Amino acid sequence: MISRIDHVSIAVNDYDRALRFFSKLLGAVPGAGMEDPNMKYVWQMFSLGDLSRLELMHPTGSGSFLDGFLSKREGGVHHITLETPDIEKFRRFLEEENIPYFGRADLGEMWKELFIHPRDAFGVLIQVAQFHPDDWLADSEKMPPGRRFSVVKNGGGCTVTFAHPGGGKASISLPTAEARELSDAIASCLD
Repeated sequence: MISRIDHVSIAVNDYDRALRFFSKLLGAVPGAGMEDPNMKYVWQMFSLGDLSRLELMHPTGSGSFLDGFLSKREGGVHHITLETPDIEKFRRFLEEENIPYFGRADLGEMWKELFIHPRDAFGVLIQVAQFHPDDWLADSEKMPPGRRFSVVKNGGGCTVTFAHPGGGKASISLPTAEARELSDAIASCLD
């Protein structure tokens, strides 16, 4: 029912300082982002390493839904987002288990979500969403459209990169002997 943890969302008052910390010092690569004038905030996705992601959120003015959260702190973990392949199935499961949820939204194929309040989830705000993970990543962090793998020769063998089902890509460098072993194993599956 849950595919994986997609990202950790961090709310901050000082976005420029947080951006410098996460991107310049830790190497986070910016992905999709957007301002929501109705909720008075901006969000920005970031990729770290090969598959880890975080989201930075900050208010754009008073009356933001983040005001209460940030009134007592400069920033902090706001929620975690879990990916599901079927939000309706997950919603029915919550109802069957008498677990309350709120904030249900359906933006079509792009995004469907609901939230579980911290009082019902051991102190953690949980966002559960159905979406296409690659839609939120920078092009440099995912495979080109239509490609699920690439193989590049390097000094002592090759680097194999695969599209990850959770979005993004994962790479492994193989010495020549292991690359040949992998090639033979794949060939044996095709006979």
